[in-house]
Amino acid sequence: MEALTATAEACEIGNKLARPDGRPVQWIISPEPVPYPLALETMRARAAAIAAGEAEEAIWLLEHPPLYTAGTSARSEDLLSDRFPVYDAGRGGQYTYHGPGQRVAYVMLDLTQRGRDIRCLVKGLESWVIDTLAAHNITGERRKGRIGVWVQRPDKGAFKEDKIAAIGVRVSKWVTFHGISLNVMPDLAHYDGIVPCGISDQGVTSFEDLGQLVSMPEVDSVLRAAFEKQFGPTRAAAEESLVARTVMA
Repeated sequence: MEALTATAEACEIGNKLARPDGRPVQWIISPEPVPYPLALETMRARAAAIAAGEAEEAIWLLEHPPLYTAGTSARSEDLLSDRFPVYDAGRGGQYTYHGPGQRVAYVMLDLTQRGRDIRCLVKGLESWVIDTLAAHNITGERRKGRIGVWVQRPDKGAFKEDKIAAIGVRVSKWVTFHGISLNVMPDLAHYDGIVPCGISDQGVTSFEDLGQLVSMPEVDSVLRAAFEKQFGPTRAAAEESLVARTVMA
C-alpha cells in the first residue's frame, strides 16, 4: 500500500480528484449478487491492468451474498459469530458486513491522474456518500479519527450515532481498489455477528431504518451524479468489460 501523502486540506484547492484529460470512468452495475472471491480476483486483475495502461478506470456497483470481511487490522475477538462466511479482504480496516440490500461500489481509479493523495481520495469518497445521502434528506457526517459516514441518532439517546456507510481502500502502484458500502435496505441484524469496524459503542443504520424507502436503481442514479461532481465524467459499460483488458484508445 502506498504511503499517505499530503494533508486532506489540499483537496480544497481546485478539483484535485478529477482527471486533467477528462477521460470518463466506466460505470458498471452487476444485476445479480457477486461472490466475494470472484469480486476480489476481478478487482485485483482490473487494478493491475489499469496500472499497466491496459484498461480504463472503473466504478463497479454490486451486491454480495451475506458475508463478513476482515481488513488488515481485524481483531479475532470482534468476530462474534460464524453465521456467514468470513473472507480476508486485503484492505485496511477491521470487520465489516456485506449482503443484499447494501450497495457496494468498488472504485478502481488511477491516482497518478488524480493528485496522488490518498487522504484526499478518502475525503472525496466520504463527500460522494454525504452528497448522495443529502439528496435523500439524510444528513451524513464525518467523524475525526473514524473513516466512514455517520448519522446522528438522538432518538436513541444523547450522543448516539449510527454508521450508514463504510469506506475501505487499498492502493497498489497508485491504482485503487475496494471502495464503499452504503446501507440501503440490508438486514441490519446481520451485523450482530461482528463488532463493525471495531466500534462497539455506536450502531449501524440504513436508508430504510431512517424511513427513506428507495430502490437500488434510484440510489444508483444519485450515486452516479454525486460521483461525477467529485471525480468527473462516467460512461456506462457492460459487466463483461470488467474481465476484458480493453486497451485504451
